[in-house]
Amino acid sequence: MLRWILGGREAQGSLEKSSVLCIGEEQPKNWFTELQVLKGHFDIVRFLVQIDDFRCASAGDDGLVLVWNVETGERLQELRGHSQQITAMTTFSCDDGDTTHTSLLTASSDRSLSLWDPDTGNRVQTISDLQSSVKCLLVLERLCVFVSGGGELCVWNKDFQLQCHRPNHSDTGITALIELPKNCIAAAMDKEIVIYRLTVSTDTSISVAEVRCLSDHQDRIRALINVNDGLFASGSHAGELILWDAIEWNIMAYEHILWEESQACTQAEIRLAAPKPSEMSIQHLTTNGRHILAAVGSGLYVFSVLTKTVVAYRKAAHDSNVLHTMLLSDSELMSCSEDGSVRMWEIQDLPLSAEPASSGFFGMWTFGRANKPSAPPLKKVVDVPNIRMLELTGDLIGHSGAVQMFVSFRENGLVTCSTDHLLILWKNGERQSQLRSLALFQKLEENEEL
Repeated sequence: MLRWILGGREAQGSLEKSSVLCIGEEQPKNWFTELQVLKGHFDIVRFLVQIDDFRCASAGDDGLVLVWNVETGERLQELRGHSQQITAMTTFSCDDGDTTHTSLLTASSDRSLSLWDPDTGNRVQTISDLQSSVKCLLVLERLCVFVSGGGELCVWNKDFQLQCHRPNHSDTGITALIELPKNCIAAAMDKEIVIYRLTVSTDTSISVAEVRCLSDHQDRIRALINVNDGLFASGSHAGELILWDAIEWNIMAYEHILWEESQACTQAEIRLAAPKPSEMSIQHLTTNGRHILAAVGSGLYVFSVLTKTVVAYRKAAHDSNVLHTMLLSDSELMSCSEDGSVRMWEIQDLPLSAEPASSGFFGMWTFGRANKPSAPPLKKVVDVPNIRMLELTGDLIGHSGAVQMFVSFRENGLVTCSTDHLLILWKNGERQSQLRSLALFQKLEENEEL
């Protein structure tokens, strides 16, 4: 596959990949062989949200929200109204009885919230002069309300009327929100997860109360996700992955990724050579209900929900920190990074047990340390029962800046966004060629030229 270079991307000193890392032009398992660059933003693009099977919205530091057709790459709407960067974006669907309409909900550093109609581009509702900027949004479709988190926790109805709110006493504010069973929500605040319960009274008014504070993390919480109906997970800046019971809020599993030997530790650990302390931070978590994929520094870790252990990992999957991940299946996954790349991976069995984990192709992956000998591993992969490796199967090079996130539209392609102000629509080249041939054939038939 061609390595598309946009915006004059050049190797940057120690970040230049060695020949060992080059997967080569022949990538038989990489079907993204065609791309389309989508321009419209003039600052960092941080957010992508799927609206339906054929549309997505993008937003970022320019305050713009753009709606795109992922089949054609056409820009459908340009939503203007925020005066500063977008800090959160999600879809908001509310069933009115006859129809369900999907709107876009955005928050900005200008301390405002807006509701948009992606079909017309109109701003339907807006609230300004909030007490603080909103950092995260959570839609509770069953109650037809949404929750905003930042300096305070606020619950709003579909008409943007404030139902209730609670201030918080954390300097960092609320950075992540997820829905839990029994009308509860979990909010990440610094090192703690606070559980709130929403109560709907007979007159349909809503109140919120704090019912539990989980203080088991040792450092700031960076990721918070639902795993399934009974579990949720959190990841911290110190590399702690905790699996929680979603109803009783007890710890079900604890995994700590340590870079250095500790004097005494009774928890299960994956101990690695010692890079920068920031490289142990969990930046992103994603799940398919059976596995949890954690972005830890520049590495990837696959955690089994069933066995509650790490079943596969790649400690240097990218040149820089991994920012976003996705599980395509139980054996295939995807990641993007500050290094500007999007990579596809496949979980495979390890080489023969006699071969140490630090040797061979994978042991030579020492991004950004080409002239520095790597320290011997503190624990060999083969010492961990049933652990597997991640094989690089596709390398999508197109952005000239950090890739913030991506959204998959399955057979319709993949959309990525970046600090280079661009979106790239990646498509299955073979499928696109077939569709173009079919369209040409149909056009010739209409013109009666066959």
